[in-house]
Amino acid sequence: MKSVGIIRKIDNLGRLCLPVEIRRILGLKLNTPVEFYLDGEKVVIRKYEPSCTFCGEADNTVKFGDKLICPKCLETIINIYK
Repeated sequence: MKSVGIIRKIDNLGRLCLPVEIRRILGLKLNTPVEFYLDGEKVVIRKYEPSCTFCGEADNTVKFGDKLICPKCLETIINIYK
């Protein structure tokens, strides 16, 4: 992990401003969705990329109800119920 030497405070509404330098590096523009993860005591923020509910694959997913499924997992599900 690389420190960029920038410190920000969380405001009274719980918001945190990402520095413009970091947004530029990551290609985060206005209204870009991001997701949050916990890694022990660390908070990880990354650009949200929709992916398969089962395996996490992001390519060629299809919507099934409110979930996304990749072709491989879809085939596996179909084969289970044959």
